[in-house]
Amino acid sequence: MAKYEIFLPAMGEGIIEATITKLLKKEGDSVEEEDSIMEIATDKVDSEIPAPVSGIIAKILFEEGDVPKVGDIVAIITTDGESIEDSSSPSIVEDIPVEEAKPEMTLAPFPVQENEPMKSKTENGNFISPLVRTIAKAENITNQELNSILGSGEAKRITKKDILQYIKDRKVVKVAKPVTSAPAPTPQISTTAHKSYTGQNVEIIEMDRMRKLISQHMTNSLQVSAHVTSFIDVDVTPIVQWRNKIKNDFVKKHNQKLTYTPIFIEAVTKAITDYPLINVSVDGDRIIRKNFINIGMATALPNGNLIVPVIKDANEKNLIGLSKSVNELANRARLNELKPDEIQGSTFTITNLGAFGSTTGTPIINQPEVAILAIGAIKKKPAVIETPEGDSIGIRHIMVLSLSYDHRVVDGGLGGMFLKRIAENLENFDTNQLL
Repeated sequence: MAKYEIFLPAMGEGIIEATITKLLKKEGDSVEEEDSIMEIATDKVDSEIPAPVSGIIAKILFEEGDVPKVGDIVAIITTDGESIEDSSSPSIVEDIPVEEAKPEMTLAPFPVQENEPMKSKTENGNFISPLVRTIAKAENITNQELNSILGSGEAKRITKKDILQYIKDRKVVKVAKPVTSAPAPTPQISTTAHKSYTGQNVEIIEMDRMRKLISQHMTNSLQVSAHVTSFIDVDVTPIVQWRNKIKNDFVKKHNQKLTYTPIFIEAVTKAITDYPLINVSVDGDRIIRKNFINIGMATALPNGNLIVPVIKDANEKNLIGLSKSVNELANRARLNELKPDEIQGSTFTITNLGAFGSTTGTPIINQPEVAILAIGAIKKKPAVIETPEGDSIGIRHIMVLSLSYDHRVVDGGLGGMFLKRIAENLENFDTNQLL
C-alpha cells in the first residue's frame, strides 16, 4: 500500500494560507485521479485541491472553515484499497511536487499530525475546532462566552463563521454602549486615535480580507517607492474611428469583443521593448531587469474590490491574442474563477480610470514593479490640427495618460520618454491592418 500526502499548494506570491470552504469528499470515499477533494479560498482567488492518484481518502486533517498554511498536509490517500489502520507494513510516503510545499518542510511517514490539538466541546455540547479556539483566544473570548454561541455546523459545531459573527456582534454592542470609564489605550499597530461614535448616526463596516490586503498593499507601496506622476494628452481619433468601423466584423470573425484595452496593452509592450529599464524591480541596491513582459490589468470586481489578472508574455501576442486574453481574464475575474497563477508575476500594470468616467488620476505602483499607467476617459475636445496648409481647429478624441513611476530607479527623463513613446505608438496606430 502507498500513501499520498496531499499538501496545501503554493497559490501565488504573498499567499501563505487558505480557508477550506467546502469538503467535497469524506474519509473512506473512493476517488479517481483529478477528482476534487476540497474547495479552498484565499484573499484573491478560489480554487480546488484535486486527488493526485486514484485511491481511498484515508484521512482528512482539516475541517470546513479551518485555515491551513501553505505546505500543510490536508489529506492522505491510500491505494490498493487499504485504510491506514489496516496497514501493518511500513508506510511509503509519496508526495505532490516538492515546490508546492514549504521549502523547510520535511516529509515523514504517517502519522503526520502527532501534535494536533485534541477536539473539544463547550458545556452545551457544541464542538469547537482548533481554528475556532485559536480565534477565541486571540480575541480574549472566555469559555463562558463560547457556551453562549449556538453552533450552526453539524452536531452543533461552532464554525469559523459563527465565531467571527459573534466577534462582530460583540464589537457593535461595545460601540453602542455609553462610555462609563476611561477608554482603553490605542493599540500599537494603529497610528490614528480611536473615535467614539456614541449617539451618532453612523454605520461601522468591517473590512473584508481582500480589502485589508489591498489597503496594506497600497500603503506599503507609498512607503517603499518614491512616487512621481507624469501626464500626456493623446489624440486617439484614428483608433476610435477604426474600432467603430471593424468591431462588429471582429465579433463575427473571432467571437471576441474588441475593446480599447488590447490596443493600449500593445502600445505599452512596444514602449517597454524600447525602454526596458521600465520593466524592472528593486532588490535593495540591485535593479532586477525582467526579460519578459507580463502585463497586469487592474479589474474592478462586483463587490467593489480590485484584482489584477496578468497577461503573460503580452509582447508575443497580436491584437487578436490580446483581445482573447483580456476578455477571458476580465470575465473570469468578475466570476471569481481566476487561477492562482493568473494573478501573479506581472512586470507592469495598466489601470483604466476611463471606465468610470475619470479623465486622469495618479495611480499607485503595484509592487514590486516600478511603474503603472492609468488610462483616462476618451473625450471629444477642440484641438489644433496641423496640416501642410496651416493650422485649424477641429473636434478630436483626446485621452490623458498618467504614468506613476518609482523615482528611486526611474528618473524624469526615462519616465517622460517612455510615456511619450506610448502616446506615439497610439497616435501612429496602423488603421489599415486587417484582423
